[in-house]
Amino acid sequence: MKRYSFRQVDVFASAPYKGNPLAVVLDADGVTDAQMATLGNWTNLSETTFLLKPAAPDADYRLRIFTPQQELPFAGHPTLGSCHVWLSAGNKPKGELIVQECGAGLVKIKRDGERLAFAAPALRRSGEVEEALVEKIAKGLKIPRGAIKATQWCDNGPGWVAVMLGGRAEVLALQPDYPALGDLKLGVAGPWDKSRDGGDAQFEVRAFVCPGGYEDPVTGSLNASVAQWLIGKGIAPESYVASQGTALGRAGRVYVSREGNDIWIGGRTIPCIEGTVEI
Repeated sequence: MKRYSFRQVDVFASAPYKGNPLAVVLDADGVTDAQMATLGNWTNLSETTFLLKPAAPDADYRLRIFTPQQELPFAGHPTLGSCHVWLSAGNKPKGELIVQECGAGLVKIKRDGERLAFAAPALRRSGEVEEALVEKIAKGLKIPRGAIKATQWCDNGPGWVAVMLGGRAEVLALQPDYPALGDLKLGVAGPWDKSRDGGDAQFEVRAFVCPGGYEDPVTGSLNASVAQWLIGKGIAPESYVASQGTALGRAGRVYVSREGNDIWIGGRTIPCIEGTVEI
């Protein structure tokens, strides 16, 4: 057993313990694949990450990301939370931007005031969803087919497919039938009505991970791919805020902005736990 520095942070949080928690192990080059998988399963958080020395010459660090069941090539809240931990440990990037190496390639991260933001990676799959699958999604969400206003494959690594409903209230009312949704990773979005919902955000988002039968509190990868869809189709403005986690008692806020060819996904990271872990 060896002792490693360990942090647990809250990502996309509007207040402490209102975002999505993340466990981070620092200087983890000595941790084996099996040990990473075991710790990721044991923490039982949506993701546990391991900060490593980079292999790519342009990267500042390398990141490996584990859910309780598997390793992911990329995920959003682990990217921002791990970068926050890397910086707070006294590390400095080689250039103006921080460059993270992960299974999906190199990801650019920038400081945005008190927030960090990552550049949305390229989609691995996009386009409208086939009608048979849309009908399956409607059945699994227990809503009429006509309630789904638009659909899109939004896969930037985890495999997301997304649908748009008519409004925030419809999104928050969902009580999905996970077995009926099969093995989908499903994102659902709906616009806020400023007169009814306020002006704190412009879209409500929920993320249903159907193979595990759970809802993710605040999801960077999903918001990144949904932003590429919504901004690209002119459904959303080039800068907006997404609310997520409301149905779980959280108050996540994801800040989206388009700058040139990049769409940036930002949020606050709040430190919660600091110590060591024996692996």
